Amino acid sequence: MDTTGMATAMEETTRLDDLPVSCVAHVLALTSPRDVCRCTAVSPSFRDAAESDTVWERFLPADYLAILLRSGSGRSAPPPSSKKEAYLRLSDSGVLVSDGGDTAVWLARGSGAKCVALSARKLSLPWDDGEFSWRWTPHPLSRFPEVAQLVGCTGLDIYGRLPASALTPATDYAAYLVFGVAEEGHRGLSFPDQETTVAVGGRAASSHAVCLCEEEARKFRGAVDADGVRRPALRDDGWSEMEMGRLRVDETVAAEEEVVVSFEVLGWYPKRGLVVEAVEFRPL
Repeated sequence: MDTTGMATAMEETTRLDDLPVSCVAHVLALTSPRDVCRCTAVSPSFRDAAESDTVWERFLPADYLAILLRSGSGRSAPPPSSKKEAYLRLSDSGVLVSDGGDTAVWLARGSGAKCVALSARKLSLPWDDGEFSWRWTPHPLSRFPEVAQLVGCTGLDIYGRLPASALTPATDYAAYLVFGVAEEGHRGLSFPDQETTVAVGGRAASSHAVCLCEEEARKFRGAVDADGVRRPALRDDGWSEMEMGRLRVDETVAAEEEVVVSFEVLGWYPKRGLVVEAVEFRPL
């Protein structure tokens, strides 16, 4: 090929900036929110495509408008001006939904997968002594109107239920118990009599031995060195969280089936001082 032919071939080569914005947007929609934000630095055409509703609609759950409308802020704030703004509203913080504000929903900013937190009011708690087993009280660190503080019981088992359809399909999740302990002290919350279980559609997905309060366990039982025992982690918001187990909602799980998680202290002895804030489901 002579010099003239090579120059002509180079001129006919399609560059990225020559692609229609709609074409670029279609490609970006197949990536992730994190990747889309990075692509804005590639070129002006990529930046325009990354702002389009075509891209951000792909990352929003089908019920995103209903979530925003059911939230307290959704009834007072103006509607989002774009799909990207809707995504950012849902990923900035948990949106309290349902009549009593007892469920929080938000999106994982990097992936767009739906996260759900069930407040203590949405959980099944033991009632050994009727209404006197738990004290419902506001808490300065909680996103919910009330938390549940254990006043006293002997059998402690906490259950949470969530429709499988509330989670993002084909996504790996972990469930977490979000908790604290009462300032006046706690009792009966130590290893080794604790376990958590996660089930999807009635089928057990995982089960683990856990140690909710390692400090109490060391005080009364010595070192806790058993292999495979899960321990809590301190969160940035001041609460502690214990991973209860992992699950995946795939094509074999019907939309009407439930995800059920439980935390149980197996020994029948006095317990008090646990403060339950929520159970969270977050993508891995």
